[in-house]
Amino acid sequence: MDTKTPSAALTDWPIEPVDPSLEPRLRARIDGKAKPLGALGRLEDLAVQLGSIWHPLLPRAKRATVFVFAADHGITAEGISLYPASVTAAMVATYLAGRAGVSALARACDVNVQVVDAGVDANLPAHPELIDAKIRRGSRNAVHEPALTIGEVGDCLTRGASIVADSIEAGTDIVAIGEMGIGNTTSAALLMHRLAPVPLANCVGAGAGLDAAGIARKLAVAERAVARSSATSSLEVLAEFGGYEIAMMAGAVLGSAMHRRPVVIDGFIASAAALVAVRLQPAARGYCVFSHSSAERGHRALLDALGAKPYLDLGLRLGEGTGAVMAVPLLRAASGILTEMADLSDVMAGTLQPWRS
Repeated sequence: MDTKTPSAALTDWPIEPVDPSLEPRLRARIDGKAKPLGALGRLEDLAVQLGSIWHPLLPRAKRATVFVFAADHGITAEGISLYPASVTAAMVATYLAGRAGVSALARACDVNVQVVDAGVDANLPAHPELIDAKIRRGSRNAVHEPALTIGEVGDCLTRGASIVADSIEAGTDIVAIGEMGIGNTTSAALLMHRLAPVPLANCVGAGAGLDAAGIARKLAVAERAVARSSATSSLEVLAEFGGYEIAMMAGAVLGSAMHRRPVVIDGFIASAAALVAVRLQPAARGYCVFSHSSAERGHRALLDALGAKPYLDLGLRLGEGTGAVMAVPLLRAASGILTEMADLSDVMAGTLQPWRS
C-alpha cells in the first residue's frame, strides 16, 4: 500500500462482499433444525451472517482474539478528560498484567487478549502480548492542526490489517476490536459528526465520567476543531480528527473482511472506527458484528448510521473491547446452530447420531 496516497491504494484491497443470495439457503437450513421456526430468535440471524461470511466453509468459532489498540491524543491538552494522558500507558501495563476489565471478561469468555501500541506517548517495554505498531508518541492537537498526516493514516490502515491477517493465519476464527486512549471519545465524536453525519452536540458525551460542565467544555473544544477544517471525505476526516488507535482499528476491520472473518465491534469508539472502514469500503459492513449498545451518548445514533442492531445492552461504557468480548459466546452459539444442531428430519427418522467434538 502506498502510504502517501492511501485513497488510491484502498481500491486495490480485495474485499469480497457477503453474498446476499446465500441467506434463503441458510435460513432454510436453520428452519430444518430440531426446533420450531424462529425459536432461537436473533441467534438465527447471527448464524446466517456467520454462514455467509464463511461460505463455502462451515463457520468456525473456537479461537477468538480481542485486539486492544492503544494511543494518546494531542487534543487532551485542551482539558477534555478527567484523566491525564499518562493513564493510557498505565492501562496498557494493566492489560499486560492481566488485571484490567477486559482481561477478566476475556478469561471468562475464553478470548485471547493482544495489546497493540498504535501511538502511546511512552516507551513501552517489550512483552509477549504487546504488538509494537507505534506510529508516533501521540497524535497532534486537532484543535490547531490535523491529528494525523495522510501518510500516517495509510500506515495505520496497513498495520491494522496486517496485525489481523497474521492472527488469522495463525488460526484466529473470530476477531474482536477494542481500544484505550485518553481523549479518544472526542476524536470518535468528531469522526461521527462528519461521517455519519450527526449534529456535533449529539455526538459528544461523558466519556470517562465528565459532569455536565465537563461535557459542555468538551463540546466547545470539539466545535473549535470542526471549525478549523471542512474535510468530508473519509480519509481526510480521519487525518483531521482521528487517532492512531482508531485508524488502526479501521484497518483491522478491513483486514478481517479481506480474510473473510467476522470482526466483533466494541462500543462507541470502535464503532466510529468501523464507520470509517465502511465508508472507505462498504463491503466491509457485512463482516461486522456489533456487540452491544454503549451507554455513551451518540452510540445509538452511530449504530443507526451503520444500519446495526447490537446483540447486547448491558449499560457498558468502559471500552477496552469489553462488550466485544462478552458477545463472543454468542458467535460460538450461533455457529453451533449450523454445525452441531440436529436436523429435525434425522430426529423424526430415528437416524440421529451422538455429537462428537
